[in-house]
Amino acid sequence: MKPRYEYGDEVRLTRNVRNDGTYPGTEVGELLIQRGATGVVYDVGTYLQDQLIYRVHFIDAGKTVGCREEELIPVAQKWIQNRFEFRDKVQARCALQLDGEVIARKGDIGEIENVLREEDEDEIFYNLYINGCNIMLPERALDAASLDSVTTQEQADEIQH
Repeated sequence: MKPRYEYGDEVRLTRNVRNDGTYPGTEVGELLIQRGATGVVYDVGTYLQDQLIYRVHFIDAGKTVGCREEELIPVAQKWIQNRFEFRDKVQARCALQLDGEVIARKGDIGEIENVLREEDEDEIFYNLYINGCNIMLPERALDAASLDSVTTQEQADEIQH
């Protein structure tokens, strides 16, 4: 495994980082650093011999946090702020089709499974789980789900949990 980033490289965080139980003085699940924050790589190590972990110092936050390579991009790379995160509930802004078959109607509720960033793209894409299907969509095809937009009690329960 060759690290993509080295000591002194400036990086940007692409996902919110929460305490997984390894950061002292904060509760498990507490937000440590918000996506978009920039920092400097101080060290590179491994976890379970197959994952690179970068120790990144986020100067503005005054914290040093371990980050996985997929959570980082070079600070010079174009940055677009995403609206949704993993597990966020969203609703389709229009009917969705997969292989010519309608899999969701406008307003149907789904859940974000992954935020996708491509260096040469001008927008964010998401892997979305909706009505038993997985589909990749641009951010412009989605709205945040709210209790007002929910059409069934089952969907209301999903949003509240």
